[in-house]
Amino acid sequence: MSPQPQAAVGAPLSRVDGRLKVTGKALYAAEHDIDGVVHAVIVDASIGRGRITGVDTRDTEAHPGVLRVIHHGNAPKLAYRDDPGTRILPGRRLRVFQDDKVLFHGQPVAVVIAATLEAAQHGASLVKVSYDAEHPSTDLAEAEPGEPTKYARGDADATLRDAPVRMDLTYRMARNHHNPMETHSTIARWDGGKLTVWDKTQWVVGTQMELSAVFDVPLQSVRVISPFVGGGFGSGLRCWPHTVVAALAAREMERPVKVVLTRRQMYFGTGFRPLYEYRLRLGSDRRGRLRATVHEMDAETSSYEVFEEGIMLAGQMFYSTPNVRQAYRKVPLDVNTPIWMRGPGFANASFAIESAMDELAHRLRIDPIELRLRNEPAEDESNGLPWSTRRLRECYTVGAREFGWDRRNPKPRSTRDGDWLIGLGMAAAVYDPNNLEAHVRARLNANGTAVVEAAASDMGPGTYTSQTQVAADALGLAMRAVDFRLGDSLYPPTPPHGGSMTMMCVGSANLDACNKIRRQAIQLAVQDEESPLYGVKAEDIVVRNGRLHVRGTPARGETYQRLLTRNNRTHLEADGSWAGPPEPERHSYYSYGAVFTEVAVDATLGLVRVRRMLGVYDCGRIINPKLADSQALGGMVGGIGQALLEHTVTDHRDGRIVNANLADYLVPVNADIPDLKAIYVEGEDMRADPLGVKGVGEIVQVGVAAALANAVFNATGRRVRELPITAEALL
Repeated sequence: MSPQPQAAVGAPLSRVDGRLKVTGKALYAAEHDIDGVVHAVIVDASIGRGRITGVDTRDTEAHPGVLRVIHHGNAPKLAYRDDPGTRILPGRRLRVFQDDKVLFHGQPVAVVIAATLEAAQHGASLVKVSYDAEHPSTDLAEAEPGEPTKYARGDADATLRDAPVRMDLTYRMARNHHNPMETHSTIARWDGGKLTVWDKTQWVVGTQMELSAVFDVPLQSVRVISPFVGGGFGSGLRCWPHTVVAALAAREMERPVKVVLTRRQMYFGTGFRPLYEYRLRLGSDRRGRLRATVHEMDAETSSYEVFEEGIMLAGQMFYSTPNVRQAYRKVPLDVNTPIWMRGPGFANASFAIESAMDELAHRLRIDPIELRLRNEPAEDESNGLPWSTRRLRECYTVGAREFGWDRRNPKPRSTRDGDWLIGLGMAAAVYDPNNLEAHVRARLNANGTAVVEAAASDMGPGTYTSQTQVAADALGLAMRAVDFRLGDSLYPPTPPHGGSMTMMCVGSANLDACNKIRRQAIQLAVQDEESPLYGVKAEDIVVRNGRLHVRGTPARGETYQRLLTRNNRTHLEADGSWAGPPEPERHSYYSYGAVFTEVAVDATLGLVRVRRMLGVYDCGRIINPKLADSQALGGMVGGIGQALLEHTVTDHRDGRIVNANLADYLVPVNADIPDLKAIYVEGEDMRADPLGVKGVGEIVQVGVAAALANAVFNATGRRVRELPITAEALL
């Protein structure tokens, strides 16, 4: 087939769902108007570990409007099948109201159902729960780690002992919470043995599978609806206990039930980026060429599940290093289970590795970019595979030129602007885009419009828009003629909406389905004696604006509408799929970036202000530059939060999160954000997928924290190895 004209892909188009969002017509999970819905409020455990010895609900049940209170003493037993497809993490997932055990502070111990939200809220405050409390283990430094995940090549320890230059550095990264605008919520309704939930989720199919397993009903008896997600950053990548509570309460009440988590409940009702301690020892020659690195990482997980993320990969492949040893220990604590958060694994690994590279560059008096170039690997040394693409050198060159890196004075504390100490810093970035199987269904109607369906999500990157662009070009239609539908488990299954995989996986399946339909139409035309295209070679035909025509001879052709109507076709339909790169074992697939930043630090007060930031990214083909910019700038803002502000504080006496609110858990606001700019180097990765994309959502936060820490050092001469970087650390 002849290549299709690309009219939509690559264009900076506005969001197709933008008007719905700004006019309030986009319905989020708690906003669906379901007849007969009642309200439920979860009662949280006030201890960090122990057993429930009693639940007194008399005052609650006497309160006007309260309909019922459910807890472990009266809740039905749930199946909680342990199907391989529903097991998100190793371990035994939390089973709500199934026993008297308390595993962490904030665990659901009861739910109050009432006719109004106010009655449910007040009723929940009247529930009296008594406990046999134990002292919880919530301090990473004092807990016993589990068996480590290990990696090694060469002999890192022996090489390190003999290296001319050696460094032994320890970095600490605070726990971070996702804090999306929309808090998590669920409306559940049973119709006989069939369950429908309107849920905030980044994985429609995952929630469907979990509810099927928990309630022991067939998968097709569970429908999950999630057309809009008000931010997620990873918090919606699994089905959390509150969704089960909503479904349980709805079945017991025999009417729809709505559960909306408060902002406070988000801190223990959903996951978080775990706290890390990362010890990095490195050895190099006197020209800065790495000879050995030893990475030892400790991270928190829950006592009942083992959360693990890809924090080891960067240390295995990013720089040329003959000898590497790694040990990644998960430390079980009395906390709820962590979950992936934007740039998972790589955002934390990059802080340690890229800070250490800056420290090595300063010690050897080598420019930080030059040091990185001296350690550029020719291939992926973790597996010996060539790169599918690696334009990191170009990221350095473009970034240095555009940012004015040559104006940086390498001597710390040498540049001032009045009371402010000025510093420039940079860091490299890498991310491993995930790819999992995805399916899409497409239909071309006889009136020249198309509908494309997939059980994907859109938490903000613009899935509706970018997928419409892909479908429009593949079908040769205008954007307005394509209706891309997502967020419903009735649609074909797709992977989680995270890990920078949606554009690659769902987009490739979308392209496959729409290409099939276009080919069906072309085949129909060339075999139809009444068509102007009869007898033309199929590979010579393209479609533009809904009209099939001979390439180079636009006058010879006809519209989809005329072709289908004449052939008595109401529509053409096709299923598309994607199962990963065609040659996954022949190349190493990563996206890359380089982050440059300028900070000002008050010489007296230690306050850090970000003045400007530039990110240059090698992430394959850009489907929509406007959407990509939205992702890039948002990722930089998230990185600023991780570096300078975000920090969960736990009271180790009882496991309570002290700052479980947006007044005390600080996130960046407009006044914190400077001039941000993103540049995307030209190129596509056709080895990775037929669209040539690698995803933008994760790579844009990786490296930001390290670049800021390195800039702070350049400004002040003070090396801060703990996130967030506070004024106290600089005084």
